[in-house]
Amino acid sequence: MSEETKELSELAKEYDASQIQVLEGLEAVRKRPGMYIGATSAQGLHHLVWEIVDNSIDEALAGFADEINVIVEADNSITVIDNGRGIPVGIQEKTGRPAVETVFTVLHAGGKFGGGGYKVSGGLHGVGSSVVNALSTTLDVKVYKDGKIHYQEFAQGKVVDDLKVIGDTDRHGTTVHFIPDPEIFTETVEFDFEKLATRVRELAFLNRGLKLSIEDKRGENDELREYHYEGGIKSYVEHLNRNKTVLFEEPIFLEGEQQDVIVEVAMQYTDGYHTNLMSFTNNIHTYEGGTHESGFKTALTRVINDYAKKNKLLKENEENLTGEDVREGLTAVVSIKHPDPQFEGQTKTKLGNSEARTITDRLFSTHFDKFLMENPQVARRVVEKGILASKARLAAKRAREVTRKKSGLEISNLPGKLADCSSKDPTISEIFIVEGDSAGGSAKQGRSRLFQAILPIRGKILNVEKATLDKILANEEIRSLFTAMGTGFGGEFDVSKARYHKLVIMTDADVDGAHIRTLLLTLFYRYMRPVVDAGYVYIAQPPLYQVRQGKTVKYLDKEEDLEIYLKEIPASPKPVIQRYKGLGEMDAEQLWETTMNPENRRMLRVSPEDAIEADAVFETLMGDKVEPRRKFIEENAKYVKNLDI
Repeated sequence: MSEETKELSELAKEYDASQIQVLEGLEAVRKRPGMYIGATSAQGLHHLVWEIVDNSIDEALAGFADEINVIVEADNSITVIDNGRGIPVGIQEKTGRPAVETVFTVLHAGGKFGGGGYKVSGGLHGVGSSVVNALSTTLDVKVYKDGKIHYQEFAQGKVVDDLKVIGDTDRHGTTVHFIPDPEIFTETVEFDFEKLATRVRELAFLNRGLKLSIEDKRGENDELREYHYEGGIKSYVEHLNRNKTVLFEEPIFLEGEQQDVIVEVAMQYTDGYHTNLMSFTNNIHTYEGGTHESGFKTALTRVINDYAKKNKLLKENEENLTGEDVREGLTAVVSIKHPDPQFEGQTKTKLGNSEARTITDRLFSTHFDKFLMENPQVARRVVEKGILASKARLAAKRAREVTRKKSGLEISNLPGKLADCSSKDPTISEIFIVEGDSAGGSAKQGRSRLFQAILPIRGKILNVEKATLDKILANEEIRSLFTAMGTGFGGEFDVSKARYHKLVIMTDADVDGAHIRTLLLTLFYRYMRPVVDAGYVYIAQPPLYQVRQGKTVKYLDKEEDLEIYLKEIPASPKPVIQRYKGLGEMDAEQLWETTMNPENRRMLRVSPEDAIEADAVFETLMGDKVEPRRKFIEENAKYVKNLDI
């Protein structure tokens, strides 16, 4: 028997029942938090808030609450208050402990598991309260119920005190207060108020008539925002289209219920070229779509074509409008409430229930067909918009064929200016889109040729917000980018064919650089959205300053950081400060060291969660309307620093 075989034999003997580790209570959550909240980054931190808010939303969905308040306290802790029934405080039969304690200390305990507590639930995992408790330094809960205030406190998931009555009350509901544990959230425990406010507003849109507020008590002056929309998702569409030119004034709103599944659709067409379709299931944003979205798309295409043929807007021998044609310029929100949603996909944000497709299709078809018959003027505008889109699509197809003949949109004919990497593994490959030949030259010299490709672009690319598909395809810079990525274009776009899983925008830290970055992000968001959703798009963060003192070199991002650093370093010798106005001022070694080396660089990942706000900003900055753009600049000018003139 060889030594290796002996060693394996000994290891096999050692692997017995004593080696199976059983984690008690919520220890498993603290040991592997990523399994329960996705990550311990800022994203996971904010997820804690939504787990608690979701419980309050469930009370609202069940018809027992109409007001929810979220407060970011002065010490950066969170308080969530609702006026629902209050978590039950009686003894839970299986645990022999109060139900409220069970909810906060036992995984998979709650009113969402067939006990009749909730018909529809927004929680993705049904483990929310206990997970938040496990990942908090302290958590305390007050339950206002049956004329009494019940109070209990926990620390890192463990009970500090038994449930007790601390007073009388005439109100009802639950108040949860927690402090995230910095041992778990090592990246940050600082909550982003704008991120929280955006989601709170979204929840107000998705739950018609529900009052939600969010308050920030961390600044000199408290900031309070209140959201209440009687129009629900119809108001959401109006909000999304607030800076756009619409084809008809009031959004179409349709709703229906079948097999305990409630379907709501709000939609409105604009004079633009892109589609903004958002879908939700039980308030969860299904970024990757799913069966409910497929049902809506199928029904929309069929009903519009049927109406067009029936009313002679399309001749019998004319080709039907495609899904792409009828969705051009469409802003739509599809929201369903399902008693038993099944999610799939890597991020669990894709609905998989097969019956949701049929139900959404049937309910939407019936109501939309009736709407078109009753509103012939609106119906005609919708059909005419689709016919125009169809003509543009055919023109773009011809342009694409010509383009292919001229320079190819195939991988076999990569653009000449692309300095490709030697790796053929897309999971490790990166492409840097670099502004200007000078920076492009430095990047080519400084990169790791194994996994980093460089694509220089010259000047500002086309603003796709204002261009038709054939004009976009005729643009050389855009064509080069799609060819390099290998994903195809338009209806042929296939994210699985992406040759790089990191697409990095690397522009100067000045006004022109910011403009080019915005133009590129607009392109990705409008025509390469699956790449954004997959998390492949990044923004490089080159430093603004280099401070050299003797042999010590320090790179800094902000003026404030520079001031602090200069106070900390010894007075002699005198430091030499260089401010980089552009990437072209860095040599190849500096560019690698600060911006491209995976060990040192800091890159900002573009998240699909920012899509709603991004859509509004792109429309404001890149659209035709001057007034919203002027207002945006006036409101945000105070935040601008280091503006190069």
